[in-house]
Amino acid sequence: MKNQPTPVHLLAFGAHPDDVEIGAGGILAKHAAAGFTTAICNLTEAELSSNGTVEQRRNESRQAAEILGVSQQLCLGFPDRGLTGTAEQILKITQVIRELKPKVVLAPYWEDRHPDHVACSKLVKEAVFDAGIRRKKVPGGEPPHRVTQLYHYFINDIYQADLIVDISDVYETKMEGVLAYKSQFLREEGEVDTPLNSPSYLSMIRGRDQLWGHQIGVLYGEALVSPRPMKQSYLLPLK
Repeated sequence: MKNQPTPVHLLAFGAHPDDVEIGAGGILAKHAAAGFTTAICNLTEAELSSNGTVEQRRNESRQAAEILGVSQQLCLGFPDRGLTGTAEQILKITQVIRELKPKVVLAPYWEDRHPDHVACSKLVKEAVFDAGIRRKKVPGGEPPHRVTQLYHYFINDIYQADLIVDISDVYETKMEGVLAYKSQFLREEGEVDTPLNSPSYLSMIRGRDQLWGHQIGVLYGEALVSPRPMKQSYLLPLK
């Protein structure tokens, strides 16, 4: 894992460590296996999580990144449940985008049961816009960068997809990356029940990915939503 940010092809943002792995871990693994560079930027360290410690979460996050082939991992250290949308928070995310110069950015879908996921979605959308403004200055002095496409992935819910990526060939790698977060998904003695360590949560992830895969005729898929219309040159396949 590199300490200094360098340009990547795909940059995924999450409010907490494990968000990206749940919703887009297969997409990251698939692109890494194909030779693309990927990065995860978490906005918080999830210090208010019911189970596990910040140090545990850091270690689990590093392990998950290695499993998924993520080349860079960052954490901005914003307060958990403190994603207030301040100009300072947007500016820090904007600088990350300018530093990493991704073609594609992923962020949580803008509707979710967890307010931090919703806030992360809005913050990243604003930062993607600001990153391309020529006269917008960032502390590091990085020049403007225009992201080619912003997509939103799902964490806790399921909605209509604009794009479904076939992740069948890397699916077990995805789930290995998710399960790196043992403190969150595997309840141990002394820990409390949460939605994540309920018996149904991991089954929900797999079942949802199977459903999306079924929609495109494969075993497993991950769904994305585009906030803007997607370009399509033809309605019918060309011979």
